[in-house]
Amino acid sequence: MNRESAEEKPTEAEIVSDSEPNANKKTGIIFATYAESEEELLHARYLAESIRAFAGKYSDAPVWVYVPANLAEKADDALREFRALDVEIRTTDTPEDAMWFYYAGKVFAAGLAEAAAEELAAVLVWMDEDTIVLQEPADFALSAGIGFAYRPVMHNRSGSLYDDPPDSFWSRVYEKLSIDSGSLFPMVTPADRQTIRAYFNAGLLVVRPEHGILRKWGESFKILYRDSVLAEICREDVNKRIFLHQTALVGAVLNTLDKNAMSELSDRYNYPMFFKKMFGAMSEFESIDDVVTLRYDVYFRKPDPDWADQLKGSAHLISWMKERLGRK
Repeated sequence: MNRESAEEKPTEAEIVSDSEPNANKKTGIIFATYAESEEELLHARYLAESIRAFAGKYSDAPVWVYVPANLAEKADDALREFRALDVEIRTTDTPEDAMWFYYAGKVFAAGLAEAAAEELAAVLVWMDEDTIVLQEPADFALSAGIGFAYRPVMHNRSGSLYDDPPDSFWSRVYEKLSIDSGSLFPMVTPADRQTIRAYFNAGLLVVRPEHGILRKWGESFKILYRDSVLAEICREDVNKRIFLHQTALVGAVLNTLDKNAMSELSDRYNYPMFFKKMFGAMSEFESIDDVVTLRYDVYFRKPDPDWADQLKGSAHLISWMKERLGRK
């Protein structure tokens, strides 16, 4: 995809509706994310900048940023900066009855992105906005027969331990989403190394759009959050409320593809930088050597003053991050 020069661009940022014809040409990969606040919109810009700078042969791939309409209306300066990066801003709505649940907006934005990408790209890469791409993500080019690539959840705050019977929450989830117990294969969480039943990290999802996984995600989420039993559990346990959106993803994936059509990405992807400092972990997560994509979560709301000195890896990449993430 060729970028227009700044002189050729309109002075006002263009907001793209998914109901309008799309100017993108057929491509191998599309990157997409969701930003719900001005802080997240800034993160999304850093993500886009990192793709343009470090994603190698994918550095010119289309990048879509989904935002609520009210955010688009008050973020003109930010949107102009996205235009300079050849990034499309697209609006999305969240069902009112979903808004009590954390991260609901990105579920429905992901479904819109997948629908829009189906005729445009072989692969859609859906990432949380707190992601930085540090080198060419070669594994995003899915092999023949693979429809979904993923990382496990970071740590087990709300998952189901593989060697224990499912608790009442997960039993209800499996029942409501009609998930066959035989499809619940094990995976190991990277931060606390617990073996849990299949539970995919919603911050990095690599899909072939024709399978409809991200659209089914929204359907599964509605089934769960509208269930009175699960809603009551979420009122009693905030972790269940926080991660109900991610829980719904289990049904969307397992009811669509067999395990042999999935690929677990290596720990070079979705690397949780400084995760131990924020939430506790068995590893330090202080080296970006060989990291392809990293996540920084809320770390830069209150970073250590010497965080860049603590981080190990390419001085060039650390300097790039410091110029952006380290400033207020």
